[in-house]
Amino acid sequence: MMPFPGGIEANANATLLFSFVAAVIYAFALDMPPKWTRTAAKTLAVALLAVLAAMQGGPLLLVAALALSAAGDAFLSRDGEKAFLGGLASFLAGHIAYVALFAQAGGGLQLLSVEFWRDAIALAMAVFSIVMLAALWRRVGPQLRIPVAVYVAAILAMGISALTTDKVWVIAGAVLFIASDGLLATERFLLAAISPHRVWMRHAVWVLYYAAQLAITLGFLLVS
Repeated sequence: MMPFPGGIEANANATLLFSFVAAVIYAFALDMPPKWTRTAAKTLAVALLAVLAAMQGGPLLLVAALALSAAGDAFLSRDGEKAFLGGLASFLAGHIAYVALFAQAGGGLQLLSVEFWRDAIALAMAVFSIVMLAALWRRVGPQLRIPVAVYVAAILAMGISALTTDKVWVIAGAVLFIASDGLLATERFLLAAISPHRVWMRHAVWVLYYAAQLAITLGFLLVS
């Protein structure tokens, strides 16, 4: 059974399937040396979600956030500090778009005080972000500290703004996104270079990240 009307040949279902296939291809190519084919697979996975959102008449901010995330994926698929900073900037802009989108779709911050579980998740997000920033502050170079701090603040704002919506898939996606970024930061900056945990963590980062983007996308396109 397809999530959108029509069979597998329908444009929306086919686009979603191609996005998933690209995500799987990248998962298998993740440990290979950086190549443009690997970059293409990583970028297409989320870029096709942006195409799907546009095709289905999804919010413009959703399309923008997904497109910016795809640009960030393209940067992060390459090595080097410039590529990392390009990815950081792209994802920062993407999170700002998500904050605006969730604020537009949500019921305001007052909703957090109405239901305890929202408050609990928001508090967990805040504590996690503070602990992660404190750990990173000691490990990243001085030139990266401010960009990393701004990014941590942006993804925390994204998570809290998601909690103001009634879209369970969107909230789940935001939680997965924060978990993915936390693992990415740990793998890149906090683990020893020869740590055996790097391999599984890289794969976990990708699975959590793609699941997050997929959940947010379908949360807006399939759930009213």
